[in-house]
Amino acid sequence: MNYYSLHHKAQKASFKEAVINGLAPDKGLYFPENITPLPTGFFKNIEYFSNEEIAFEVIKQFVGDEIPEKKLKEIIKETINFDFPLVPIAENISTLELFHGPTMAFKDVGARFMARCLGEFNKENSAQTVLVATSGDTGGAVANGFLNVKGVDVVILYPDGKVSDIQEKQLTTLGQNITALKVDGVFDDCQDMVKKAFLDADIKRTLTSANSINIARWLPQMFYFFFAYKQLKSKEKELVFSVPSGNFGNICAGILAQKLGLPIKHFVAATNVNDTVLNYLKDGVYAPKPSKSTISNAMDVGNPSNFIRIQELFNNNIDQLKNRFSSFSYTDAATKEAMKEIYAKANYVADPHGAVGYLGAKEYLKDNKDTQCVFLETAHPVKFLDVVEETLNVTIAIPTQIEGVLHKEKSFRRLKPMKS
Repeated sequence: MNYYSLHHKAQKASFKEAVINGLAPDKGLYFPENITPLPTGFFKNIEYFSNEEIAFEVIKQFVGDEIPEKKLKEIIKETINFDFPLVPIAENISTLELFHGPTMAFKDVGARFMARCLGEFNKENSAQTVLVATSGDTGGAVANGFLNVKGVDVVILYPDGKVSDIQEKQLTTLGQNITALKVDGVFDDCQDMVKKAFLDADIKRTLTSANSINIARWLPQMFYFFFAYKQLKSKEKELVFSVPSGNFGNICAGILAQKLGLPIKHFVAATNVNDTVLNYLKDGVYAPKPSKSTISNAMDVGNPSNFIRIQELFNNNIDQLKNRFSSFSYTDAATKEAMKEIYAKANYVADPHGAVGYLGAKEYLKDNKDTQCVFLETAHPVKFLDVVEETLNVTIAIPTQIEGVLHKEKSFRRLKPMKS
């Protein structure tokens, strides 16, 4: 499998080269040259496959022969060695829990897969630096995934005051090969600094990214959608996913899963007030803007990097996009009301991101009642402890994954945003 740059000014790259480079030399995102649908028999019999077998069939064409089949299966086994349960919430609405990994966020899968791929490609332990910007959960997942990977140092940039205390603990308490930089700004400042670092030829030689711009972070997120379909296949209703969306990597992976043949009718990009994509769908003008802070902070992104991949998947045709893709935006007040509604109806504690996904599912069902909607619960509610406990008047038990970092001391360096 080769990958081309979406700026179309760089040579094609192999999977290994794309993983190590992060961005193409022309600063474009990498995109697979071919997308071959999976055989219909795979979907017909999917309930008989284990999650590991499903993940292998899904990812193998994108890796090709650059990782031996036996090793790729080992990587997958280590990547997804936890559950992905589907929980009914209301009539025709379920949630897929993606928070049962080591840092209790959906990004564990992509971070663990990428770390293991990079470790496989870096057998000589040559110096490599992983540079990543985080709006919340990416930093902790990447830090955990790359901890003690030989030859790899990790540098995480995160916005001061814009991540929860537990999220900050997860990315600032590991030490060893992990360095945290607290930026006096918003997520977009952090992301811009990462992109500028890639423009420096001297730095770029030893640099790669672990944001979802990296194909090894992005592609494994397809697994979630197959795991949900496996659990819902017997319902025989058209399937819709409502995905809490910030940098749009997760929903983009879902659309790629659809291109592989997964029978998904429609995607809903559920966002907070950072509504750049919603506005694009309304007026056809893509106009990034400064991000706004919300209680669903992992979605506080004003210029989502992965939207260009979504456009490519729909041939850069906005009418094709609108046929399979919608977006809705919600305030913090609406998000809190949704959290209360979910708790009252289903006795289920949703985090703010999942609540936004729930609102997107409800909105879609208004005019499409005979569909089955799944919203993604992307992080354990404990990651947003203050907001959840205050909104629902409940006490959340601290899981062992979180308890291990609560009393550790944070270690970080402060940084000012770079001037344009």
